[in-house]
Amino acid sequence: MQKNTDKLGKIPPKKDGDFKVAAIQMASGSSVSANLEEAGRLISEAASEGAELVVLPEYFSIMGVKDTDKLAVQERPGDGMVQSFLSETSKRLGIWLVGGSVPLASPDPSKVYNSSLVYDEKGEQVARYDKIHLFSLKLGNDRFAEEKTIKAGDKVVTVESPFGCIGLSICYDLRFPELYRMMGNVDIVLAPSAFTAITGKAHWETLVRARAIENLAYVIAPAQGGYHVNGRETNGDSMIVDPWGVIMGRLPRGSGAVMAVLNKERQASLRASLPALEHRCLYHS
Repeated sequence: MQKNTDKLGKIPPKKDGDFKVAAIQMASGSSVSANLEEAGRLISEAASEGAELVVLPEYFSIMGVKDTDKLAVQERPGDGMVQSFLSETSKRLGIWLVGGSVPLASPDPSKVYNSSLVYDEKGEQVARYDKIHLFSLKLGNDRFAEEKTIKAGDKVVTVESPFGCIGLSICYDLRFPELYRMMGNVDIVLAPSAFTAITGKAHWETLVRARAIENLAYVIAPAQGGYHVNGRETNGDSMIVDPWGVIMGRLPRGSGAVMAVLNKERQASLRASLPALEHRCLYHS
C-alpha cells in the first residue's frame, strides 16, 4: 500500500460502516465458458474475503482472435450466458457485481455495444452503461479502431448503491475528464479496462489517479493484464485509488484480485477540507 505523508493523506483504521471492494484482473481468451469459469473462481475468492462490491475488467468474457469475434457471442439485453452468469453469481454470493463490459446487440448488425452491467445482491441488473469513447491508435505495430465493431453509447450513467453513488466508465473514457464532471458528485468511479501495454505503461496510473483526485472519489480500476490469444499484450496493473490519489492496492500482472476497504468518513473529511467540487464554475449540473 502506498502511503502519503501529508496529514490529509493518512489512511485511518477500519471503522463501522466501511466496506470492502475488489477489482478483478484477468487475461481473458477466446472461450467465453473458460473466461466465465475463471471469473467465477476469482469472484468467489474475493467474496470469501469479504468483498461486497466486485468489479470485473473490460472484455472479461471474450478477448477473441479477431475483433469481430465478439459479434458472434453478442447477447440481447436481459438474455444470454454472460448475463445469466453475472445475475446468478451476484445473487448466490450476495454481492454487488459489475461485468466490466459485455458485448450487447445494437441496431447495427456489424457492431455491438460495449456495455458495463451492474447487478445488486439480489441478482437484479440495476444499471447499464454503453461505452461512449471508442479507442483508436496507430503507434508502432499497434493498430486499433474500435469504431469498426462497436457502436458508441451516448448516455452518462450513475447508480445509487449501499456504498454511495457510483459512476460508470470503461477504459478509453479515462482520457475524457468531462465525462466524470457530468456524473456530478459521485462517491465511486468504476473504470474496467483493457489498456494496451504501450499506452498503459505511459499513462494508466496517471489517468486513474487523476480521475480520483479531481473528483475526490474512490476509483476502482480492474484491468486485463497479460498476453492474449490474438497476440495482444494488455497492461494489467489493476488498482484501487482513494480520493486523495493514494493507491490502496494494485496487481501488476496475472490473474487475481485487488482488494481495499473504502472509508466513507475519510472521503467526507477530504471533501470538507478541500471543497474543490463546490468551487467548480465551468460545468453542467
